[in-house]
Amino acid sequence: MHSNKPLLEAGTRLSAEVRLDRTDISLCIMLMTNSRTPYHELAARLGLSINAVHKRIGAMTDSGIIRAFTAHPSLISLGAVSVWIYGRSEAPHPNEIHLRLRADDRTYWVANSGGGYVYVGGYLKNLSELDQYVAFVKEEGEIPDPTVGIIPQAPNRVSSEALRPLDCQILASLQKDSRKPASDIAAEVNASAKTVHRRLERMVERGLVEFSIDWYPDASNDIVSLCHVEIAQRTNRQKVLDSVRRGFSPNILIEVLFGNLPNLLVVFLWTNTMKQMEELRERLGKEEGVRSVTLNVLQIGYMFDTWRDKLPPDGSFPTANS
Repeated sequence: MHSNKPLLEAGTRLSAEVRLDRTDISLCIMLMTNSRTPYHELAARLGLSINAVHKRIGAMTDSGIIRAFTAHPSLISLGAVSVWIYGRSEAPHPNEIHLRLRADDRTYWVANSGGGYVYVGGYLKNLSELDQYVAFVKEEGEIPDPTVGIIPQAPNRVSSEALRPLDCQILASLQKDSRKPASDIAAEVNASAKTVHRRLERMVERGLVEFSIDWYPDASNDIVSLCHVEIAQRTNRQKVLDSVRRGFSPNILIEVLFGNLPNLLVVFLWTNTMKQMEELRERLGKEEGVRSVTLNVLQIGYMFDTWRDKLPPDGSFPTANS
């Protein structure tokens, strides 16, 4: 999920009977991790033919489940911070809140779920912006008592070398088509294909870039829930997370841990039926170290371009080290 001008209007549900299976989910998770992964590698990892992978991706693209293959400067490369702000909204029309929240170019995600709960994801240039952004979300989202979660970065793999102007030009070329061939990129940025390959390898190696997809699983007729897992005190949450990953794959789409909320794990849970969702919720609740589980069924989600997507033509994109 991630688009200001998707193939379908953000948040549109499909009228056709579109359902995902376990292979589709596994394929999408691979593409979220690296959307430039070659088809032959995807096929080998899934035990499929290359043609079958092409067909599955084509079907999900045509149905609006995958809306773009994206490239972004990584948050690490920018010294930026990802936050979630969520809670029950008092807005009379909560499904229209995203229209107000998207006005701030730090908002990358808004989701409505059952019980009037609204989830907002934001990218901050640094933590000094947190209070201002929380105040904005409280007011525009009409969320009087929000929970604020700060998502810690992965271990820092970035060297003292940061994004260069040519890197930014390459990312601008790939921004909404990250699978574009290096030869096409080279023609756009006036460099050789060999140079483009080298710059891409460097960015990936140093964690300076994120290749992903604009993914809308809620566009299918499956069920996606935001599952709040409360972890018992004095429990190793990484151990709980590892156990959940092993026992519930591929129904667990995304896991989120917060640096400031040590006893909370939030996962996106995919199921075909409500019965299956309830069965998985019960199983999660019985996992060692889990105190309680609460589910909020995702009704609709919207994703937007942010300040980090505004790559200028000359490549003079501000980074953490510039």
